[in-house]
Amino acid sequence: MLLRLLPVAFALTCAFQSAVGQTVTPDTLPPQKTPVSTTSTVLPPSKWYDKIGLRGYAQFRYNRLLETNPDLKCEQCDKSIGKGQSFAFRRARLVLSGDVHKRFFVYIQFDYSADASATSKHFLQVRDAYFDYVFDKKKEYRLRFGQSKVPFGFENLQSSSNRLPLDRSDALNSAAANERDFGAFFMYAPAKIRELIKNVSNDALKGSNDYGVFAFGLYNGQTANKPELNDYLHAVARLSYPFKIGTQIIEPGVQAYSGKFSLAKDQLSPGAKAAADLTYTDRRMAGSLVLYPQPFGILAEYNVGESPSFDAAIDSIRVQKLKGGFVTASYRSKLGKGFIMPYARYQVYDGAKKHELDARRYDMNELELGFEWQPIKNLEVTLAYVISQRKYSDFKTDYDEKGNFLRIQMQANY
Repeated sequence: MLLRLLPVAFALTCAFQSAVGQTVTPDTLPPQKTPVSTTSTVLPPSKWYDKIGLRGYAQFRYNRLLETNPDLKCEQCDKSIGKGQSFAFRRARLVLSGDVHKRFFVYIQFDYSADASATSKHFLQVRDAYFDYVFDKKKEYRLRFGQSKVPFGFENLQSSSNRLPLDRSDALNSAAANERDFGAFFMYAPAKIRELIKNVSNDALKGSNDYGVFAFGLYNGQTANKPELNDYLHAVARLSYPFKIGTQIIEPGVQAYSGKFSLAKDQLSPGAKAAADLTYTDRRMAGSLVLYPQPFGILAEYNVGESPSFDAAIDSIRVQKLKGGFVTASYRSKLGKGFIMPYARYQVYDGAKKHELDARRYDMNELELGFEWQPIKNLEVTLAYVISQRKYSDFKTDYDEKGNFLRIQMQANY
């Protein structure tokens, strides 16, 4: 019976193959669908440390090319200026930062080139350690607390990795050594302005980062990494508003602070006269004007006020008036895959540096001519020629030196 059915089966198979036009093999069978899992894969929640970024920069300098006076120096700006100095780190920074929560931002910056003393270098020191709490979804209202920059002056708020001149101006920077202090600051900026500030940073236009359109705060007043020495807090307020005119971006600003500053006992020369409690009025106000370099740029600032100041006529420290400022002109031009920015800055200052010995009284003026070349984003080279005259007086010293020198800096961004 089976043998009789074989011819019939063969005929049916041939007819079927003829109808479909191909031979049915495992390779021509329709693909099988992979069974869909009935259980979905759940990714583990991200940890707070997954949201922390690490970055930094380092500045390697030599200041003594074409030097005409090895006795010319600057204690507050760059201590490697003048005789007995050679190659040195000016700054070497590491930054840990990130939004550990949608409303909580952490920023911690270390400097691994800090000096513990004149003979002990390259210690790790905290520069910033602050935390921002955001009140709204647009992140327009923030409260910052910890050690951070005091919102006074555009150049003071500008990162040294962005600034064209190799050091900050004496006139504005003497308000707060290292620009920082411990306190609490409220900041507000509309979302569109925060976006504009972000674009300035992304386009490498030498901005000052986001410290709000309006900022107000209370801080110790003794500067970063220093203990508080009195019962008075400093108060500071700043208003700064960037806006566009065509392709240009302009940012005017005003700021002021007021408080009481106390001299440390080891800050006085034996024999120098001072107030019984070593505490003095310390207040300033300043104006700023910025034209971001597209391609021509200008940064100008000027401040007036009063602070503790050494008076050589009576060998005493008393409250005296101060004034001074600077103007920097620059031009940004594309060069190959990078940029080159020539600049010129002129600065003057007639006033005290409250952080120095006996609150030294200064009278200085200085011209700096240079350029910054950035061949790649990780490397910047700055060459600057300085023509400077610096006078100061404290209980033991009447310093008056002038001279010229050429400086070179290599900055690594990482």
